[in-house]
Amino acid sequence: MLGACAAIAAGCGSDDGGGGGSASTRLVVSAAASMKEALTACAPQFDKADDASVKLSFAGSDELAAQIRQGAKVDVYAAANTKLPDQLHTDGRIDTPVKFATNELVLAVRGDSRIDSIDDLTKSGTKLVIGSASVPIGSYTRETLAKLPPDQKKAILANARSNEPDVKGIVGKLAQGAADAGFVYVTDVNATKGKVKAIKLPKQLEPQVTYGAGVVSKAAQPGLAKKFVDGLTQGDCADALHKAGFGPVP
Repeated sequence: MLGACAAIAAGCGSDDGGGGGSASTRLVVSAAASMKEALTACAPQFDKADDASVKLSFAGSDELAAQIRQGAKVDVYAAANTKLPDQLHTDGRIDTPVKFATNELVLAVRGDSRIDSIDDLTKSGTKLVIGSASVPIGSYTRETLAKLPPDQKKAILANARSNEPDVKGIVGKLAQGAADAGFVYVTDVNATKGKVKAIKLPKQLEPQVTYGAGVVSKAAQPGLAKKFVDGLTQGDCADALHKAGFGPVP
């Protein structure tokens, strides 16, 4: 499957053409699914300013990293953690990555849910959906659950009905009523415009969620790619991330 992904220009995942435009220079950006709303909003401004056409591809950060390892033609990689960009840099796949945003892990439930806290996830019959262990949202979730008493963690995981490949899969199950609760980023709750609500986790359970990005070593447009990465910390995309609920890097 990954070999097939690498054969296409922008890899697999959920694509969004960004500005699309008629510009001849195309910049391919592979980004974590949780950034979809923010980057889709800012891409047209980048198109206009740089006479370029941004091709956005969204999926789980681990899947996108695997595509780059398989040779997918990508210019920019933006992940929902710093671990994957650091690994790709160590392997010579991307230039030195930068930290550009933070996020907050929350417990998400439907608006009419009776679930009020993480303690309610142990109740029999509760349908919980989480991210797979290999994707950042799943890793952050397990980091949080590992801080709970072992019996409580075991009871919560026993109620997990599926392991989703990215955060949008979790939000989708909640919005459709296929799950009672799930661990997602607060920005993904914001993007539902009220379809699901966020329950803040106790401070001692919160993981540090930091996003990292870098220019892919074999980028076809390295100059534009660097400008796009720089824009994640200052510029239209940084503004779009802030508006979506992402926080600054300390």
